[in-house]
Amino acid sequence: MIKVNDRDFEWEEGLTVEKLLEKKRYVFPKIIVKVNGELIKKEDWAKTIINDGDDVKAIHVFGGG
Repeated sequence: MIKVNDRDFEWEEGLTVEKLLEKKRYVFPKIIVKVNGELIKKEDWAKTIINDGDDVKAIHVFGGG
């Protein structure tokens, strides 16, 4: 089990940041992802493995005024 934005989510072998975002249907144009407090660059999403017990934050960034 992992945490995604403070909610439990079923972990699976080989889960990457990219796969997790697809499963959660997070398709916002601007998303910041942290795994265990560490910022993950967008170009690293496909190769960053999420391990059982990890804490993931996926934050939708938007502008306004």
